[in-house]
Amino acid sequence: MALVISPPNHRSHTFSALTPTTPRTLVGPILRRCILKRIKLSVTYTTSLQSRIRYVIKCQSSEDSQALVQRLDNVANANLGSAEQEGGLGNIVVSNEAVRRRRKWNSLDVGTAGVILAMHFLSVFAPFVFNWSAFWLAMALYAVTGLLGITLSYHRNLSHKSFKLPKWLEYSFAYCGVQALQGNPTDWVSTHRYHHQFCDSERDPHTPMRGFWHSHMNWLFDHNSVTEKCGKPNNVGDLEKQPFYRFISKTYILHPVALGALLYALGGFPFLVWGMGVRIVWVYHITWLVNSACHVWGNQAWNTGDLSRNNWWVGLLAFGEGWHNNHHAFEYSARHGLEWWQIDMTWYVVRFLQALGLATDVKLPTELHKQRMAFNNSTLLT
Repeated sequence: MALVISPPNHRSHTFSALTPTTPRTLVGPILRRCILKRIKLSVTYTTSLQSRIRYVIKCQSSEDSQALVQRLDNVANANLGSAEQEGGLGNIVVSNEAVRRRRKWNSLDVGTAGVILAMHFLSVFAPFVFNWSAFWLAMALYAVTGLLGITLSYHRNLSHKSFKLPKWLEYSFAYCGVQALQGNPTDWVSTHRYHHQFCDSERDPHTPMRGFWHSHMNWLFDHNSVTEKCGKPNNVGDLEKQPFYRFISKTYILHPVALGALLYALGGFPFLVWGMGVRIVWVYHITWLVNSACHVWGNQAWNTGDLSRNNWWVGLLAFGEGWHNNHHAFEYSARHGLEWWQIDMTWYVVRFLQALGLATDVKLPTELHKQRMAFNNSTLLT
């Protein structure tokens, strides 16, 4: 797994004590191990050219503040010194965290990297084989696989059970997700449920604490690390008991290959390049931006106790998934764009299916739940 290495003049572990305030605890796992239980903390991001995160500590008194900063600095310096002596140090720029990893690639890592590299390589030919038919094919498949497949099916329907669909429609949408080439439904859902269970901690499969690029895509190439942190997928029994999902898990890779062959037969190399390469890479990075950018850039409307952010431009590209702080506040909600101006294309489709009587038991946050999740005194961390 490639780590983001800090430049030679990078200063790790910058802590600042501010005027006493006491919002709910919102602090990363590294700080949790270093603080006294009686001190209330919050953590925010600040972004520099090196995409660093600075932890901003808010303490109950100046004495607590000074003692805490000194304690954190001592722990940080000790960790840096021991890691440097052992060798193989990677100072993760985004998280100010010194991490040492003995990287071992397994067959799944190699296969995943090979597929992703192949799709990016295929996309290189896009300008040379462009035609409007291939372009509109890619756009259509972007909606079918990205919206219907990933955001509606894999995420809101299967991972969070935000609504119910007739089985024939549930399986159809899930099959659209298979064609996004992001993994079979069982594995995708398992990883996402672990993300919410261990959000922004060391056990989060794509934790931002290891850096922007780790949360964006590097975590995909380290299956051993995910297994070590989360264990084997044992949180998807609802899917594993269904023959359809077991069949897809066993035959997963054959289905995108079959689609690629069909597109080539219909439109030759341009359809293959745009319908598979460009479209898949586009949906890849849009999906991954929810894991990375939406835990770094944006604002927090709700006191979720994690680093999730509402990011409007990811919301547009990812069919409403960019309203990520809303989602972390109300994981069960079928609607992520809770304000009228927060465009959420996935919700519009769910609402349409509900109007047709196809989507039932559609879950939305209650006013009481919103009041519980609101910041005190309208305090926003941005």
